[in-house]
Amino acid sequence: MINQIHSFDNLHVIGDRVLVKPLSESERTDSGLILPPGVREKEKIQQGFVVKVGPGYALPNPVEPDELWKNEHEEVQYLPLQIEEGDLAIFLKNSSFEVSFKKEKYFIVPQSAILLVERESQE
Repeated sequence: MINQIHSFDNLHVIGDRVLVKPLSESERTDSGLILPPGVREKEKIQQGFVVKVGPGYALPNPVEPDELWKNEHEEVQYLPLQIEEGDLAIFLKNSSFEVSFKKEKYFIVPQSAILLVERESQE
């Protein structure tokens, strides 16, 4: 679990995206081979912990033609995401955007690029 979550209070993820802190990449394979720099960066699948989650998919706010008196700028409603903060997410790296925040590497990932999550049971 990320112990720096409190420092992300001023960040707001937009729409159906999530902010992911990648797991540290090992420079060795399971069999002990040392990998040259950049090999892990070419992998198509990445994993990391979800730090922040966007509000979800914006739902249209229909205004009927005979109800023009309604305020068109009513509060937007969202369909929430399945992803939650603290989830371990496995996602497609090619669909994500790498960003740096406070000298740390993060990914902004759309929910559609997340293939699998592991979540601690909430009993």
